Amino acid sequence: MEELGTAIRAARAQKGLSLRAVAAAADISPSLLSQVETGKTQPSVGTLYAIVNVLEVSIDELMGMPQRVAQPDAASDEHATITANPVQRQADNPTIVMENGVKWERLAVDGTGLVDALLTTYEPGSSSSVEGKLMRHSGIEYGYVIDGEITLRLDFDEHVLRPGDSVCFDSRRPHLYENRTDRVAQGLWFVLGRAQATAPGDPSERYTSAVDVLSALGRLPVPAEHLSNLRIP
Repeated sequence: MEELGTAIRAARAQKGLSLRAVAAAADISPSLLSQVETGKTQPSVGTLYAIVNVLEVSIDELMGMPQRVAQPDAASDEHATITANPVQRQADNPTIVMENGVKWERLAVDGTGLVDALLTTYEPGSSSSVEGKLMRHSGIEYGYVIDGEITLRLDFDEHVLRPGDSVCFDSRRPHLYENRTDRVAQGLWFVLGRAQATAPGDPSERYTSAVDVLSALGRLPVPAEHLSNLRIP
């Protein structure tokens, strides 16, 4: 978590924003932002969304997540442009444990940014937002419950998901995951098309995918000149 806090602080400094200004815009306290930046506390998913949206950077770029590399003589071959290692060992899974007992492990990806693969673990009583706020992001979300029970709040409806149950919905729809039981729950999640840009001029669509967080641990901030102001849906 210290690497993530360092990257957030670097992005804030690169934009010339004060800690109080970012905290106010993100609707959190300056002390909480300070603790996140110094690695003294873990942000909730909602808090991290708010901070990143104010800074207008993607966590993929912020934390230097490797991207697809094209071969010089293979521009016409889409498959040849993917150079990511086809095998990723469990010990190498980028992992982050959020404030409320939700753990994400990013599974093997091809570096194109088209698909996010995620192993999620929800401790008893945990949820994807401590504040209970429903969130949304770009892409189509696919989920499959492996063990335990997860409650999905989607728009105004609730769906209890048990082992073998699966979901698929437009991730721009407000949603929230909760484990309301006394048993650990785990599932596989895939988000397709997360990297799509939203229509310009629509501030309501400025969100960052939760799975972006998976690249956080063990990575250093990219050079300031590589940071770009993005509108992430």
